[in-house]
Amino acid sequence: MSEPKRLHPVAAIVNALRQLKEMIIPFLIFVVFGSRGTDWDLFYFIGSIAVVVLVLVYGVLSWYRFTYRIEQGELRIEYGLIVRKKRYIPFDRIQSLDLSEGILQRLFGLVKVKVETAGSGGMGLQDGEAVLTAITKQDAQEIHDYLVSIKKHGQIQQGEEDLSSSEEVLYKISVPELLMLATTSGGVGVVISAVLAFVFQFEEFIPYEQIFDGVENFVQNGVIFISVVVFIGFLLAWLIALLGTMLKYANFTVRKVDNDLVITRGLLEKRQFTIPLNRIQAVRISENLIRQPLGYASAFVESAGGSALDQESSKVLILPIVKKRKIPGLLEPYLTDYHFRVNLSPAPPRAYRRYLLKGWLFVLPVIALAIWFLRPWGYGALILLALSAIWSYLNYKDAGWSLDEGMLTFRYRNMAKNTVYMRKNKIQSFSVKQSSFQKKKKLATVEAIVMSGHGGAGGKVIDLEKRHADQIYNWYSHEMPD
Repeated sequence: MSEPKRLHPVAAIVNALRQLKEMIIPFLIFVVFGSRGTDWDLFYFIGSIAVVVLVLVYGVLSWYRFTYRIEQGELRIEYGLIVRKKRYIPFDRIQSLDLSEGILQRLFGLVKVKVETAGSGGMGLQDGEAVLTAITKQDAQEIHDYLVSIKKHGQIQQGEEDLSSSEEVLYKISVPELLMLATTSGGVGVVISAVLAFVFQFEEFIPYEQIFDGVENFVQNGVIFISVVVFIGFLLAWLIALLGTMLKYANFTVRKVDNDLVITRGLLEKRQFTIPLNRIQAVRISENLIRQPLGYASAFVESAGGSALDQESSKVLILPIVKKRKIPGLLEPYLTDYHFRVNLSPAPPRAYRRYLLKGWLFVLPVIALAIWFLRPWGYGALILLALSAIWSYLNYKDAGWSLDEGMLTFRYRNMAKNTVYMRKNKIQSFSVKQSSFQKKKKLATVEAIVMSGHGGAGGKVIDLEKRHADQIYNWYSHEMPD
């Protein structure tokens, strides 16, 4: 691989499609909807063809000017249409190679290789990572073998390298787990939001006021029909989300290969992530409102690799959905620095009043507006007080912390219940905050931050005992033994 090589020609098509995808909204607005039955129709038609041709030409030229090679222990990439740019990435700085196979790549037996380095931070080639859009599986394997050899020996030893590796399957998703994952995900809201966001892009061209007026008149005479339509709409959204989740996480497998966790998943688009164990900064167990009563949870690891634009490469899902009681048995044999059977100290009982008041302060303006503008039906919004009290109790009940064998554990709730496990030597910063109201109650808020590929990650617990907050701070600042 010492000679410069080009990507497969499919990369030109992929580049062009990516550019068209980014331009789709302005393209539809200014080109398609710009044609309104006037003498400018021919101009808009020619303009649309010209835009597509220019994008295709750009994709081809970008492909032609992009070369890569392995030379002197480096992955060397040269690219750029007008200004020629060179990027040399030493293999000893490469943290992982993430592989994926989109539809086009799979048709031609190719893979996409994303190179993650210690400096990966967010803007593609310019910030510490490289992407080989379409190369053969053989070339990808050669790059992988070269990287493995560098990690094992520090240099290539021709004819003597031992590339054998140990491999264990940590987890493989079953069909029932895949169905449970799909049915309990939050994908329905995402689908509906995406559809609404797309539709309202064209409010200038669609007479929404007339439509809404017609719908209002129709609703008065067709409540049952409207209810059926709404039900069918949500059912379709749920089915779309269900199918999308199943396609994304089908064949989800986690393997430990030497000192890395290797994750593969996907049916239409196959993806492979590699997470060096020494780059794991924290482990997070998440339980959403649907899964928690059923005893299911998901597990994530925060990795120091990855990028801000692709948070999936730094905030990595390693257990999509499992029974929570099984998590220690699955992870502890492989993540030996972490233990997941800890006794958490809760927030003090007097903290509940603060959780309750903060919840009510959020809903009281909503209730007041509902009563003012929707009377007498607006009084029904008073039920939000009860719902807020229940939600505040859940937030209070789930708040907790633990110090155990050099590990700090935080438990808290936002929309989901989260338990974050952080090793002391991975915590980048720790803070204790106390407002004047907390000071009167001898309470404090604690926050710990670990470094990850998309910035800081970690956890925050509100309204702990001030003496407990001080205890954690002293532990972190080395004033107490681990």
